[in-house]
Amino acid sequence: MYLVLGVQLLASGQATLHQQEVEPAFQDALDLFYKDQFAASREAFEQLRLHELSQEKSIEVHYYQGLSSLRGDFPEGTSSLEAFVLDYPEEPLAHEAAWVLGNHYFTGRNYREAIENFGRLRGIPLSQERHPELLFKTGYSFFQLKNYSQAQNYFERAKRYKSPFLASAYYYAGFSAFQQKDFETAVTNFKEAEKSREFSLKVPYMLTALYYQQGDLPQVIAYAAPIIDKAGLEKREQVHLLLAEAYYADNAYEQAAYHYQSFVSAKKGALSRDQQYKAGVAHYEISQFQIASNFFKEVALLSDALGQVSSYFLSHAYIQLENLPFAANSFSAAYKMDFNPEIKEEALFNYAKVNLEMGKFQEAVTALDQYLNDYPRGTRFAQAEDLLSDALINTNNYLRAIQHMERMQQPSARIREAYQKVTFYQAMAYFRDNNPSGTLQLLDKSLRYPEDKSLQVLAQFWKGEANAVANKPEAAIQAYERVLAMNPPSSDPALIKTHYGLGYAYFNQGSYNKAERQFKAYTDKLRNNREKEQYHDALLRLGDVYYIQKKFDAAATTFQRAIEESSPYSDYAYFRGGVVANFQNRNLEAIRLLDQVANRFPNSLYLEDALFQKAQIHMEDLNYRQGREVFSTLIAQKPNSPFIPFALEGRAVANYSLKEYDQAIADYKRILDDYPNASNGETALVGLQESLSLQGRPEEFSTYLSEYRKSNPSSSNLENVEFEAAKSLVFNQSYEQAIRSLESFLRNYPNSSQVPEASYYLADAHYRQGSTDKALERYYQLENTSDINLKTRVFQKIAIIEFERENYAKAIPYFEFTAENARSVAEEYDAYSGLMTATFEIGNFSEAVSWADKIVALGNITVDAVPRALLIKGKSLESNGNPTEAAAAYRQLVENYTSEQGAEALYRLAWIRNQAGEYEASNELIFSYSQPFASYERWYGMQFVLLAKNYIAMDETFQAKATLESIVENSSVPEVVNEAEELLQTINTTTE
Repeated sequence: MYLVLGVQLLASGQATLHQQEVEPAFQDALDLFYKDQFAASREAFEQLRLHELSQEKSIEVHYYQGLSSLRGDFPEGTSSLEAFVLDYPEEPLAHEAAWVLGNHYFTGRNYREAIENFGRLRGIPLSQERHPELLFKTGYSFFQLKNYSQAQNYFERAKRYKSPFLASAYYYAGFSAFQQKDFETAVTNFKEAEKSREFSLKVPYMLTALYYQQGDLPQVIAYAAPIIDKAGLEKREQVHLLLAEAYYADNAYEQAAYHYQSFVSAKKGALSRDQQYKAGVAHYEISQFQIASNFFKEVALLSDALGQVSSYFLSHAYIQLENLPFAANSFSAAYKMDFNPEIKEEALFNYAKVNLEMGKFQEAVTALDQYLNDYPRGTRFAQAEDLLSDALINTNNYLRAIQHMERMQQPSARIREAYQKVTFYQAMAYFRDNNPSGTLQLLDKSLRYPEDKSLQVLAQFWKGEANAVANKPEAAIQAYERVLAMNPPSSDPALIKTHYGLGYAYFNQGSYNKAERQFKAYTDKLRNNREKEQYHDALLRLGDVYYIQKKFDAAATTFQRAIEESSPYSDYAYFRGGVVANFQNRNLEAIRLLDQVANRFPNSLYLEDALFQKAQIHMEDLNYRQGREVFSTLIAQKPNSPFIPFALEGRAVANYSLKEYDQAIADYKRILDDYPNASNGETALVGLQESLSLQGRPEEFSTYLSEYRKSNPSSSNLENVEFEAAKSLVFNQSYEQAIRSLESFLRNYPNSSQVPEASYYLADAHYRQGSTDKALERYYQLENTSDINLKTRVFQKIAIIEFERENYAKAIPYFEFTAENARSVAEEYDAYSGLMTATFEIGNFSEAVSWADKIVALGNITVDAVPRALLIKGKSLESNGNPTEAAAAYRQLVENYTSEQGAEALYRLAWIRNQAGEYEASNELIFSYSQPFASYERWYGMQFVLLAKNYIAMDETFQAKATLESIVENSSVPEVVNEAEELLQTINTTTE
C-alpha cells in the first residue's frame, strides 16, 4: 500500500521538453519496480538522478531508489531510506518511507529501530486499516523489549479498533499486564483473546498460570480441569503441572499424582526439586510407592532440609515395597542431616529397627546404642532398650556387645541372658580362631550369669574342649566332670559330647577303665541317632580300651559292630579285629579279618600293619611259606614303609626255617646294608652269622661285623647320653645350646648310627631360631637317608621352608613324598594343604582343585581345614574360567562356615554375579549372607563396596551414595575406606 502522490505531481502541469524526456524513463523504472526487478529499478532510478529533475520528481526518484535498494536487499537499502526520511521529513513520501522502514525492522526483529520509525508517524493521519496495525506493532516491539508498560499502552489503544490485530492486542495486553503483576487486567484481556480461534488454545495456559499466581487454586482447578484434554492445547504439560500443584495444595493426592505424572510423561521439561518432592508425596499418599520412590530418591541426593525429609519418606516407601536394605540406607541418610530434629530422631530409631528386621544386628546395636545416648528422653527410648537386648543377643560383633553390657550398672534379667549368650558366642569365635585362652576367659564370663541352664552346660563342656586343645588335660577333665555334676538330661547334646571328650582325656591319661565308661555312654546314646557326630571314632576307641584292658571278647564284638555299621574307619576295625582274634588264638579268623584290609582298602593307612600282623600270625603257626609270602608282599608294595627292616628280618627267619639259607643271608645283608641304623641290626647280624656258618661261608661275616662296629662303637652308652641331652635342649627350646651340643656330638661321634638323627635336630634348631639357610642346607644333606621315618620328616621340613620362601615349585615334590608316606591323617592333611596352596600359587589350578577335594574328604582335621580348601577350590575354578563351578564351592563355604574364608567366599560369589551383569542377584547374596561375617572387617567392607558398585550400575545413585558414606564412617580398614571415598568422589562429581 504505497502513496500515489507522485502520480498527482506528474499531472499538475504541462511538461517541458526536458521533462518529456525524463517521464518515460521514470515510468520504465517504476514498471521494473512493480515487477519486483529491484536491481534493475534501482539502477534506473540512479540514472534518473543524474538528470536535471524538478523538485517533486527528484523526491520521487530518491524515494524509489531507496525503496528498490531495500526491496532488493542491497547494503545501502535501509541507510538510503533513512537518509530520505531525514532529508524530506515533511514530505508525504517520507511518512511512507518511515512506515516501510518500521515494518522492515519489525519483520527483522530489530524492535528498537521499528519503534523509532513507527514513532515518526505519530500525529500523522493514517488509514483505518493502517492505524491499528501501527499501534499493535509498536506495542509488540515494546513487548519484545520487555517494556511492558509502554507495550500495554499501545495494545490498549489497538483494542479500540475492530481489526485483524484485535485478538492479538487482547492477548499481548494480557501478557503485558501479567508481567506487571496486574493479574485482574491480564485475566480480562486473556478471556477476550480466548474467544478468538487464533488464541483459544494458547490462552488456557496463561489463564491457568494467572489464577495460580493469584493464589486462586480452586479457580485453577475449575478452569483448567475441564479443558486439559482439549485437542491441540498449547503447553498442555505446563497446565498439567499447574493442576498438579493446585490439587497437591488441596490434599487431592490422587489427582495431583496423575497430573505430575502427565507432566513428566510429556518429556517437555523437568520438575523442580520442590515439585519432585510433592510428586513423591502425592504418589506415596495413594500407595504408589515405587513411583514415589523414583521422585524421592532424586530429591534426596542433596543434603538440605528437603533432602532430609525426602530421605525419610523414601525410607517408608521402600518399607512398603519390602526393600529393607534400601530403606535402611535412606533412614541412615535422613539421620545424618540436622535440619529437622524430629525426623533425625525417628530416622535413627527406624534405621535400627530395619537393620534388626534384616538380621544386621551389628548395625542395629550401633544405632540403638546411639539412640539411647543421644535421646535419653526420646519418645522411643523404652522401645529402643527392648530392641537393643534382642540385637545384642544376635549381633556378630560380640566384643562390642559385651563391652556395652558390661558398662550397665544393674543389668536386667533380659540383659543378663543376652550377656550369657553373647559371651558364649564370642568364646566359640575364639575357639574357631585357635585362641584357647580367650575361649576360656569368655566361657567363664558366660558362666557368670547362668540364666539359661542348657547354655550353662554347653559352656562348661567347651571349657573342657578348650583346655584339651591347650594341652591342659587335668583342667579339661575337671571341666568335663563338672558337666556330669550338673546332671543335665541324658539326651543333652553337651552331655553327650562331654562323654566323648572325657573319654579321650581319660584315654590319653591311661585311665582306661574310666575312658571305657565314657566312650560306651557316648556310643550307646548315638547308636540309633541320625546325627552320628564322632560316633564311629568313639566306637573304635571303645574297642581299643577293651583291647588294652584285655577284654578281648568285648573288643572283638565292638570292632565287629563298627564293621557291620559301615564305619568310615572299617579298615582300622578289620585290622584291630584281626589283632584281637590273634590274642584269642583264633588265627584263621584273624587272617580273614586282616585280609579284608588288603582286599577292600588297598590305600588304607593300616595296610602295612595288617600285612605285617598277618605274616607274624603265619610265623606263629609255623606256616613259614605263607609268612614269607606276606612279608614279600609288604616289601614289594610298600618299599618306604618303616616295617621294611622288620619284614626283611621276618622273611629271613622264614627262609632260615625253610632251610633256604641263601635267601635268608640276602635278607640279613639287606638289613645291614640298607638300614644300618635299624633297631634290629644286631639281630640281623646274629642271623647272618648263623646262616653263613651253615652255608660254610663264615669268612664273609667279618666284613659285616666290621661295618656294624663302625656304626655302633662300644661307647654307645655315653654316646646315647650325650645325644639325648642335646636333643632335649631342642625340645626345651634352648636352641643356641642345642646347636652347640649337637655340633659337638657330630664332631665326637662322626661314625655314630645317630649322626643322621643328630643332623636333623641340628637343622631343626637352626630352623626354629630363624636361620633357615643353615637349616635347609642340613635338611638337603639328609635328603637321601635310607631311614624312611627320618626321610619323611626331612622332606616335610624342606617342603615347609621352600613353601615359606614362596619357592612353590621346589616345595611340591617334597610335599608329594610326605603325602605318599603319611602315617596319620594329620600328616596327610599337612601335605595336602601344602600341595593345594603351592599348586594354586604357581597357577596349576586343576591340581589345586584336586588337592582341595582331598582335604575336604579328610574332614575337619583343623578348624579351618575345609574352609581353606573350599576357598582355594573356588578361586582355582574361577581362575580356570569356570565361574559356575566356582560359585558352587563358594556357596558351600558361605552356607556352612562363618569364618574369614566364608567372608571372602561371599565377596567372590557376589563378584561373579556382578561380572555377569546380575547386579540385583549380587546384592541379594550380600543382603542374605553378609551379617554372620561382620567381624571380618576387610571382607565385610569389600562386600558393601561391591554393593555400592552394583547400585551405580543399576542407576540407584542415592543408594550407592548412602552405602559408601556408611562405609567411610564405620570401616577401620584403610583399603576399604579409600575405595569407598574414590567412588563417592566420582558420584559427587557426576551429580554436581
